[in-house]
Amino acid sequence: MKPYSDTAELIETLESEIQLRTEQITTLKEAPQSFNEQVIFKYIDTCSTGKTKDFVRSLGVKSERGSLFSSGDVSKLIKAGAEDISPELLAIARKVASMKNKNGNHR
Repeated sequence: MKPYSDTAELIETLESEIQLRTEQITTLKEAPQSFNEQVIFKYIDTCSTGKTKDFVRSLGVKSERGSLFSSGDVSKLIKAGAEDISPELLAIARKVASMKNKNGNHR
C-alpha cells in the first residue's frame, strides 16, 4: 500500500484498488476470444511458461517459425503481446510474470 496523508486519501486509494480488482476479475471470467488469449489464460492459470508450452504442444500447434512451441515463445507473447489479446488480459499476465520473477514461484 502506498503512503497516505489522511484517512480520506486512504479510502480513495482502497476504493481505487477495489475497482481495479473488480475489473481484473471481470477480465478473467471472460472466455478467450483467440488462440493467443487461450495461451495467456493458460499461463495465468499455471504461472509457468513450461506448462503453458506443454499445453500448446498438446494441441499440436507450432510456433511462427514452424517448429515446436517453446517456453520462449510464451515469454515473447507475454512481453510483446499480440493484436488479438485484450490489453487488460495482457496486463494481468505481465503482473503474474513480474510477481514470479521477483519472488520466485509465488504459489
